[in-house]
Amino acid sequence: MKKTGLASAALASTPSFAINILKKSKPAKDVILGHGDYTYKVVNDWAQLSSVRTPLLNCHEMQMDSKGRLIMIGDHPQNNVLIFDKSGKLLDYWGTAYPGGHGLTISNEGGEDYLFLADSGWYLNKAGKWTKHNGRISKTTTDGRVVFDIGHPQTIGVYKPGDHFCPTETAIGPNGDIYVADGYGMDYIIQYDSKGQYIRHWGGKDNPNENYKLSNAHGVAIDYRDKNNPLVVCTSRNEQSFKWYTLDGKYVKTLHLPNMQVCRPVLDDNNLYAGVCWSQPKIGKTTWKEHTGFVTVLDGDKVVSNPGGTAPEYKGDELQKSYQLPNKPILHGHDVCVDEDKNLYICQWNANKTAPIKLERV
Repeated sequence: MKKTGLASAALASTPSFAINILKKSKPAKDVILGHGDYTYKVVNDWAQLSSVRTPLLNCHEMQMDSKGRLIMIGDHPQNNVLIFDKSGKLLDYWGTAYPGGHGLTISNEGGEDYLFLADSGWYLNKAGKWTKHNGRISKTTTDGRVVFDIGHPQTIGVYKPGDHFCPTETAIGPNGDIYVADGYGMDYIIQYDSKGQYIRHWGGKDNPNENYKLSNAHGVAIDYRDKNNPLVVCTSRNEQSFKWYTLDGKYVKTLHLPNMQVCRPVLDDNNLYAGVCWSQPKIGKTTWKEHTGFVTVLDGDKVVSNPGGTAPEYKGDELQKSYQLPNKPILHGHDVCVDEDKNLYICQWNANKTAPIKLERV
């Protein structure tokens, strides 16, 4: 009783600022995002980076290589490619030749990993203003040695003089063909062989056929979920849609995701994941610079979870609009990387120069 009394007296005489410190020392409650079987604990401080040695601007895309390393591309002029282990430790970084670093795809060829890097042509100049130059695709080794470049399609007569080439993404087909999404340029999907020789192209923002029209063809991937019938899946971000085509560019289907300005489709098992770069609120409108993004997860063609957003809702077979939840850590979901434990790593654009966030599967 004496000890209890003394403790009570001590607490009563403790300055209020000390009590506040005690209150602040309580462990923060875990932030859980997502819905149903796809829920995740937020790990904000996953990436172990020095803001001086490896500053960030926008973290655009990330994939896992055959060694389990997470390779990311960004657009900071001091470093374009960063390589992490799964604990978030920075293993390596290199590159200043890709100031518009935007897309990164890994292809394993004969047991060796190669990177296909998309420089969109948009970069921040020394005066701090966004500037446009010619974009390009580079095939490199994981340590940055260039194997070959794919330049402006005008040089081979595919584009007309004055047509912009601002590639945002690549995908590698089962036979090594390279599919380039010109998402900030003419909105074509351009197909090359494994040596970078032109085969065909389709899409385009002005295509009168709605099935082939691509408006902001931001991402492209190969969908192997039907092993006997792999397809090319393309983003039409301004249409809030993904569109599927055969490997030689024949239209198959469209999936509309209301109010979701989606980025690259990321396939894993039967799931499709995508960053939602921005959306619109229930009331009023926002600009594309406002923080309105989240992440979406599909099982087959059905949305089953929206980490950072509202729960998916269907009326019959029709998906209703989804919205960003307030005060959540995902500002502009730009890309999703999935590891073997189904944890997610989220790269963000226009997110206050923040590093990738880990979402640990619950």
